[in-house]
Amino acid sequence: MLSTNLPAAVSSGQAAHVGTMAQTQSMKLGLILPLRNESELDSLLLQLRDPQSPNYHHYLSSAEFTERFGATQKDYDAVVAWAKSNGLTVTQTTANRRVVDVQGSAATVNRALHMQLSNYQHPTENRVFFAPDREPTMDLAVPLLGITGLTNISLPKNHLVHGTNAQHMEAITRTHGSGPSGEYLPSDMRAAYYGSGSLTGSGQTVGIFSYDGYKTADVTLYYTKTGMTSSVPVKNVLVNGYSGVCDAGDGSGTSTCDDGEQVLDIVNVIGMAPGLTQVIFYEGSSATDILNQMATDNTAKVISSSWGGGDFGSADDAIYKQFAAQGQTFLNATGDDGAYNADTWAAPSLDPNILDVGGTDLTTTGPGGSWSSETGWTGSSGGYYKPAGYTIPAYQTLAGVITSTNKGSTTLRNDPDVSAEANFDNPTVVNGTFETGYGGTSFAAPRWAGLLALANQQSVAAGKSTLGFVNTKIYNIGVSSTFASDFHDITSGSNKPDEGSGAGFKAVAGFDLVTGWGSPQGPALINALTQ
Repeated sequence: MLSTNLPAAVSSGQAAHVGTMAQTQSMKLGLILPLRNESELDSLLLQLRDPQSPNYHHYLSSAEFTERFGATQKDYDAVVAWAKSNGLTVTQTTANRRVVDVQGSAATVNRALHMQLSNYQHPTENRVFFAPDREPTMDLAVPLLGITGLTNISLPKNHLVHGTNAQHMEAITRTHGSGPSGEYLPSDMRAAYYGSGSLTGSGQTVGIFSYDGYKTADVTLYYTKTGMTSSVPVKNVLVNGYSGVCDAGDGSGTSTCDDGEQVLDIVNVIGMAPGLTQVIFYEGSSATDILNQMATDNTAKVISSSWGGGDFGSADDAIYKQFAAQGQTFLNATGDDGAYNADTWAAPSLDPNILDVGGTDLTTTGPGGSWSSETGWTGSSGGYYKPAGYTIPAYQTLAGVITSTNKGSTTLRNDPDVSAEANFDNPTVVNGTFETGYGGTSFAAPRWAGLLALANQQSVAAGKSTLGFVNTKIYNIGVSSTFASDFHDITSGSNKPDEGSGAGFKAVAGFDLVTGWGSPQGPALINALTQ
């Protein structure tokens, strides 16, 4: 049951062995317990999204989820006891009995897991990484689903790109935003994708996932430079002892602060939903810890992530299921390197229990103007990738989704689901400097997150629940007669990968592997989602 911890590059011999890890090296691990009664949970999730079911949108609290589907207290206590008996220090336990966080020397970890942590030359990057020399085993009667922290072969990467001068100049020739050189501001996105309606996200909380901290002054500087204002409070949650320091995303605390991603996430969510009750900014070094904290808190009903890699893994799918059971929507930026292959795909993209957001190139009628036209952005990551391990979900098997024209897979999960503006015509602030010419699906995900907060506001005002997992409804809208009035159907553009194999895909009528179903026609789509 334990997920794979031995990188293929190590098992195949592709990564050259550099030497054993220093035995005194401190290691932080997360011991992940599996769900209980998962088949019952899967059945419940189907009922929660079926309008004909008496359980439709009758979501669980975090405590209810834990009671029905979390590990038993006995099993959880057994893992804690095993860790302590093997010389590991328990640094954090979780209310949903999902993760036991531990710390210990490499020597202690090696003895406990019957393996050897070693250093290896990365096969494609100019760096050394650490990993076990074999799959870990342990003298523990309780099964584990996964262990985080045993390798850093995949580093966290945000989906933000600073375009070249040529890319920036080409982008702004068609851009009609309110910012410098006509770049798009968050207020322009609200005008283009929602319009002048009254929804603001009032009463709603959006969560933001981050592998790195940020400088509050940089958010303030963004508003100062753009003339925008916001009264939405931003609450920082530091997960499992994370320092909150802003560095280059490497966790060292010594590298130069690079918070362009973090700033744009905050201002773009708020720009789309300027009346939010709050934004909760979750920071940590482990994806599993951050995601699990979001699920345990169950406060943010919409969650946006613009990161990939790191320790995102298949074991996190159980947390995405908890989100769905609790009425939380998790959105993920697909990436900026074109169609998926071994070089361009990064987890959590393609997980069937999240909403994956691709990128477009938007043109509006003018500063603060309405939508005019849109094409698929060349960097928009999408497609399918067998090694990711995800079979095609039921919502993508609906007649009319996968066609000979869009060339999607009939057996594997396809990306993206939806998309929004992501070209090199957006500003952000990086370490005290206001900069222009940025793009990436990092912009698209928080824009969709803000829009879904508007939808949740409308749904709750009507006496209903939050939307929760929206993929099933979105795909049903996509194959319905109202599709053309609910989405901007994007039919031009392609996403040849920046590196690696494959020719990429083309945006076509209906669903495609560059833009998904397209971008939102806000009021109409919100009405359709909240029916």
